[in-house]
Amino acid sequence: VQLQAYGGGLVQAGGSLRLSCAASGRTFSSYTMGWFRQAPGKEREFVAAITWSDGVTYYADSVKGRFTISRDNAKNTVYLQMNSLKPEDTAVYYCAASSGVRLRKHGEYDYWGQGTLVTVSS
Repeated sequence: VQLQAYGGGLVQAGGSLRLSCAASGRTFSSYTMGWFRQAPGKEREFVAAITWSDGVTYYADSVKGRFTISRDNAKNTVYLQMNSLKPEDTAVYYCAASSGVRLRKHGEYDYWGQGTLVTVSS
């Protein structure tokens, strides 16, 4: 099983980035796909999640209205569109897959990608 996250980079405050997470190695149709982030010196925190089967989405309050999670079943890929980025969004972003129900808890996730760094300059 492999989750490969990419698309991070350096962007100015107010800008946009789109992260991608390509999934392979098994069928994820019954899984929830999530994005988490971890800033230096801070704990990993939930950002957004989407159920692969029916596309129901969930967001952290800090990103609601600015970030959009989506999936492309044909490409086995999950996206995180990030708009109106702020310096406090700077972190390593991880994608993950969960067969559990507590989708805001990183301990519920079974598979993790390697992370992609997002840096937002002020």
